[in-house]
Amino acid sequence: MRFGIIGTGTVGRTLATKLVAVGHEVTLGSRTRDNPAALSWAEQAGPQGHAGTFEEAAAFGEVIVNATGGTVSLQALRLAGADNLAGKVVVDVSNPLVFSATGDVSLSPVNTDSIGEQIQREFPEARVVKALNTLSAPLMVDPGRVPGPHQLFVAGDDHGAKTLVRGVLEQFGWASADVLDLGGIDAARGTEMLMPFWLKLMGHYGHTDFNYSIRSAD
Repeated sequence: MRFGIIGTGTVGRTLATKLVAVGHEVTLGSRTRDNPAALSWAEQAGPQGHAGTFEEAAAFGEVIVNATGGTVSLQALRLAGADNLAGKVVVDVSNPLVFSATGDVSLSPVNTDSIGEQIQREFPEARVVKALNTLSAPLMVDPGRVPGPHQLFVAGDDHGAKTLVRGVLEQFGWASADVLDLGGIDAARGTEMLMPFWLKLMGHYGHTDFNYSIRSAD
């Protein structure tokens, strides 16, 4: 498939590299066509990797990945263009983290709303799936970095979109049983609220190779 990735940070580049490695074609999008990170990535990625603007990446992709920071995601997707998102699966990997001057972390929005829901409301013709926002970028594409079973979460209103995303996650190496469907896009509230806790765990362990392992009596 063709993927358009919105955002050139560590998460965007990591996902882009893995998607190319498993056979997909990717345009990595930024605000400007001459973004150094995007151009460098495309040069290293080979013929299946391209650099472009947000709008060009969204027009190119059959599937769109929002890998921007949650507080700027709506702005980035507006630049990508509603027409370029209509009818497409939009995988939202963002978290709405707000850092204070003292380093304290909060979320905006939180509790009664989420970035995933905001994206779905603003772009109602998009098929938004919240996924991959509860763990580090290296672990997203290489679950074997943590031994034993551990889980990912997906949420969204479109069953077919979630099925497509699950298929991509399996290409990344995730077992189908370890991808937990939490229901509609409103479940993004809960997964986004995990991120401040995740940051505390990172401080405890001193690294990012950890994840959630959910145990059930069933």
